[in-house]
This record gives sequence, C-alpha cells and structure tokens, in this order.
Amino acid sequence: MFAAYRVVALVTWAVNSSAAIADFIGLHAPPPVSCCTTSARRVPSDPVASARPAGGAAPTTSRAHTRSNLSEALMQIASLPYLDEHATVIPSETDDVWRGLSETLDRSFSRPGVVGYTRLVGCADCAASGPRPLAEGSTFPGWRVVSAVPGQELVLQGRHRFSSYALIFRIEHIGPGRSRLRAESRAAFPGLAGGLYRRLVIGTGGHVIGMRRLLSAIRRRSR
Repeated sequence: MFAAYRVVALVTWAVNSSAAIADFIGLHAPPPVSCCTTSARRVPSDPVASARPAGGAAPTTSRAHTRSNLSEALMQIASLPYLDEHATVIPSETDDVWRGLSETLDRSFSRPGVVGYTRLVGCADCAASGPRPLAEGSTFPGWRVVSAVPGQELVLQGRHRFSSYALIFRIEHIGPGRSRLRAESRAAFPGLAGGLYRRLVIGTGGHVIGMRRLLSAIRRRSR
C-alpha cells in the first residue's frame, strides 16, 4: 500500500512538474517528421543471439566471466515483455548514425530534469560514467550499456522502483548514404505500483511520443 501511495505522489508530482518527465521520455525535442519515423509491432528479436560472438575459440577465464555476465544480462532483457518498436530512415552512413545515437543519448539524458527524475523513482543508475563514446559498462541517467557493437547495435538496460526495462537500438545499412535505425522497447511493471506507473508512462501515450522524438533528434544529429 505504501508503494501505491508513492506512485500516487509521483503522478501528482508529474502533473505539477511535467517538464522533468517530458525530458526523461524525450518530449523536449521538436516533433518528428512523420514520413521518416514509423512505429509498428513486429516479431521481437533475440538480443542474446544478436550479441553472441562469432567463431568457436575458447575464451580465457576473465573473458569467460565477462561473457557470462553479459549473457546473463541479455537473458534478463530477453525475458522482459516486448512493448513496441520504432524506426526511422536516416540519410547517413552507419558510423555517422552510431555517433549521433551516442551523442544524443548522452545529451538528452544528462539534463538536470532527467537526473532529478531518475533519483525520484530510484533508478539504479543516476549519473554518467564509464567510457565515451558509449561502450559496454557506460552509464547515463536511467540506463546502463549492456552491449555495444559500433555501427550496429546498442543494448541498454535500466530499473527503478516501478519497472525493469530495456532499449535495443539496431542500425542497418540500406543503401549508399542511407541507414535504418530501429529502437525496440521491453519492460516489466510488477505489482500495483508498477501497474499505476505503466498507466502513467505507457497508457497516456507518452512513451510513443518520447520515442518518436528521440529518434528524430538522433536523425538530426547523425547528418
């Protein structure tokens, strides 16, 4: 019951201070160009399979330990319920899109309003740390990088009092100077408190709006 009261307090705070939650889900960015950004449900991909290394060479003990931790994190992500996927076509090469993706995430989620929001809901990661450009082990408010394959895929994971969630970005070369960026969202909202939080973030359409505008911001920065 106490957790439910905290969610009600969060809802009240979000209504009275909408700027912070808007920053967190990307509402600060200008509206996207509708012809360039799409949203559609598709068969969820397997983040565990996509991050498996090629070849059959036996890893060293330290690498095996790191790979074990990575596999465990990816399996946790794969077990999260699939929410949706959004995509946009960008007139840039994959390396430029990767740069734009990393810079936009760092910039968008490091604003004071976002930091305050992540602390309010008790995110596991509330500060930027680790290597830059983003790589495995990097963090920024609300997120931790689980896996990073430059120019191809970025797997993010996060959790707070009301949800465990993941965001998987994939970059595809579709022609000379053209790439497709896809963003797959997964999340679980356990208990009554989680259900109320899901209604606040997902039920209001805020998640969809935020994702579309985040992709639009990445698209602009990648040019």
